[in-house]
Amino acid sequence: MTLHAFVAPYAMEATLRFVDSAVRLPGVELVLVTQQAEQDLPASTRAALAGHWQVGNALDPDELEGALRGIGQRAGRPVERVIGVLEQLQIPLGQVRDRLGLPGMDEAVSRNFREKSRMKDVLRAAGIPVARHRLAHSAEEARAFAGEVGFPIVVKPPAGAGSAATFRLDGQEGLDAWLQSAAPTGASPTLMEEFLVGEEHSFEAVVRHGGVVWHSISRYLPTPLEVLSNAWMQWVVLLPREIDGDEYAGIRAIGPQALQALGIQDGLVHMEWFRRPDGSVAVSEVAARPPGAQITSLVSWAHDFDLFDAWPRLMLLDEFHPPQRRWAAGAVYLRGQRRPGSGQGEGRIVAVHGVERLQREIGQLVVEARLPQPGQPTSSEYTGDGFVLLRHPETRGVEEALSRIVHELRVEVA
Repeated sequence: MTLHAFVAPYAMEATLRFVDSAVRLPGVELVLVTQQAEQDLPASTRAALAGHWQVGNALDPDELEGALRGIGQRAGRPVERVIGVLEQLQIPLGQVRDRLGLPGMDEAVSRNFREKSRMKDVLRAAGIPVARHRLAHSAEEARAFAGEVGFPIVVKPPAGAGSAATFRLDGQEGLDAWLQSAAPTGASPTLMEEFLVGEEHSFEAVVRHGGVVWHSISRYLPTPLEVLSNAWMQWVVLLPREIDGDEYAGIRAIGPQALQALGIQDGLVHMEWFRRPDGSVAVSEVAARPPGAQITSLVSWAHDFDLFDAWPRLMLLDEFHPPQRRWAAGAVYLRGQRRPGSGQGEGRIVAVHGVERLQREIGQLVVEARLPQPGQPTSSEYTGDGFVLLRHPETRGVEEALSRIVHELRVEVA
């Protein structure tokens, strides 16, 4: 039996799916490191674990190092690998691997993925097309960048996760208002980027021994930045069935080159990219972790396999069996729309309209769903108040069903 550690600050539902898969791997003894007390974990998870170790701050590499050393002392043998799915964990995990001589992504490579300005510098140096960008440390630097590239401009934290805390500045008035309220400083810089126009997609890939051995492609409709700017907007992720034709040749060529430049040797990555109106490809961001927003589930449904199982198997046992794309799949993220005159700010869901008809007419395509419930408070997350996942043998069948849900299922908020 080999001893491994899985770090998860809190036992979130999606994280526990990876943990529960990891503990079932043959020959694996898994210790879970969390900020939560052991008794706060689900009973089924506690029963399957080889152990639990509580820390005060799971993002602190010193605490993580102490935890892994303590686990090893308690077991009488060292921890052989440490993994975690949270974006913010990747640098601390890399630091701990370096200190303890553990396999996996080291600190330098983890910074290539986590620090977005550094990521784009690395990619640009390798000839990978990316948006023009600058890590602004002052209002003067921010204004200078705006003068160079023009508006609109995308503003984001330098170590963000996906589209979180990202917004768009459309003109000088917006720039001035932002600088007045939250100007970047030397201690708190802000990443500013040229606004890319075009279709936004993701490229999920498994890298093994330095090479891409499998990939998946999805499309966001509309783009995440539009979704963040319009809290009422129900949006879609589409996984087309056919992804190996000329339509996606650009990202199939550039994606592996980008990953080689960033230095990952083994892992699952989530790359966001744009196809510009002229057909050219530009990489937006890359994360060295499983994708969020139900994309892990969508990939599983589209390939008739379990990515929640495949990721820990890859990371702990160095095994991966590339699946075939058998279905088109998609997700609709359900977001509340307010009654006229009900005001702004937080609210509660009062009704969900259109469910019965959609269930009768396209319910056979639904593979997973979490519908908002009356009385439920509205969510501040960009993924909204619920979701519906579905699949069909043909991409057009998924597109039509997704469109119907977006237009006919209405979440009413007051």
